[in-house]
Amino acid sequence: MSVTHTVLFQFKAGANPDDVKAACARFLALRQNCIHPTAHTPYITSLKGGKDNSPEGVQNGMTHGFVVEFASADDRDYYVKDDPAHQAFAKSIGDLVEKAVVVDFTSGIY
Repeated sequence: MSVTHTVLFQFKAGANPDDVKAACARFLALRQNCIHPTAHTPYITSLKGGKDNSPEGVQNGMTHGFVVEFASADDRDYYVKDDPAHQAFAKSIGDLVEKAVVVDFTSGIY
């Protein structure tokens, strides 16, 4: 069953806007840069995201959101725990991010 991995970031108030844009571009590039360890091909089925533009006012400081789709929980688990491209990305944004929230789900399971 596919897994949807949602990520919300609150970038630090003093973060350079160009650094934030570069970080977002690196996140989106994970779609091509995360390679399956046995198939040796990209395994993220979909990845999209961007800067918040909601008029609701309930973002609680979150400024950017991303949605990553995986074909299976095994693929998601590899991405989160072991994928070197993802690990390098996470390390690269450590000084930019104030707070992150991650919620994963499988559609239809409540």
